[in-house]
Amino acid sequence: MTTLTSDLDPGDFGEPRALTTRYSLTDRIFRGTSRSAGTFVLLVMVLVGGFLTAHAVRAISSVGVVKFVTTQEWSPETNHFGIAAVLTFTVLIAMVALTVAVPLSLGGALFITEIAPPRLKKIMTSVIDLMAAVPSVVYGLWGLSYLQNHVVGLSYWISTYFGWIPLFKVDGAEPGNPLPNTALYTSSTFIAGLIVGMMIIPIQTSMMVESFSRAPQGEREGAYALGATRWGVIRSVVLPFGKGGIIGGVMLGLGRALGETIAIYLIISPVFSVSFHVLQNGSNSVAAMIALRYGEANSFAMSALMAAGLALFLLTMAINFTASMIISRSRSGAESEV
Repeated sequence: MTTLTSDLDPGDFGEPRALTTRYSLTDRIFRGTSRSAGTFVLLVMVLVGGFLTAHAVRAISSVGVVKFVTTQEWSPETNHFGIAAVLTFTVLIAMVALTVAVPLSLGGALFITEIAPPRLKKIMTSVIDLMAAVPSVVYGLWGLSYLQNHVVGLSYWISTYFGWIPLFKVDGAEPGNPLPNTALYTSSTFIAGLIVGMMIIPIQTSMMVESFSRAPQGEREGAYALGATRWGVIRSVVLPFGKGGIIGGVMLGLGRALGETIAIYLIISPVFSVSFHVLQNGSNSVAAMIALRYGEANSFAMSALMAAGLALFLLTMAINFTASMIISRSRSGAESEV
């Protein structure tokens, strides 16, 4: 138990009393354990970053930072390699995943916290937790054997009617052909993004549910007392309070999408040229490229892969730190720290 003691006599009213906090043995143990755990996590992150940096110096110094970032090819054997293409595809896959996952996560979180009856709320929460526990290889195999065959028609429809938008253009497509070449639409950035989007839905939904459920009950009741509808309460109380949780969940999901490996590896057909046509066959990612090239890499190629991993590590850490800062500055984050 924590106690407060005064260093001044009770009769001395000339100056404010100086309070000294004395922590109990249990509090001291808890504080020490928490501080040690936090320090250990930071130490692990520093060690991972240091390991990647130490092994990446050889490759980066041989081509230079600028060339490493701007080169599209990946040929360490000829000293001509860079992450421009794989990093671009990595970001595109993550953007497709967020486009799919954010509306579903937001709607699901609002339904669980504001609309669903208690029994259904427990079932949906359990299903969300179960989705988070499914291995990524299962998502990848499901996407490869089932989803890809069923989403090709959607890709063809989008490219037919919205192909005038460069993002949805497919080179070699024939919109008027009654028997389209479906191979043009398989193994694409769009399909990989759909799979990754399903994988990050549980992360985003869980974080949004936690944020929405902590909206002040007094403000909810006050809004109802003033005649607000359920949607009015959601719009004026729940969403403003949970804004930090929404943004934080989106950014954490983005970090998860950027680092996904095996599901993307199973879906994509690797290419090493920058293309913003998300519906077209061929894609790549930093993590999938590392998994693909790791087994056959010599010492210099391994250094190049470590350099690519370092770039992904820095990008992911930046996103996660930004998400943490946004959450801590929001009302929901401030409430959780009290």
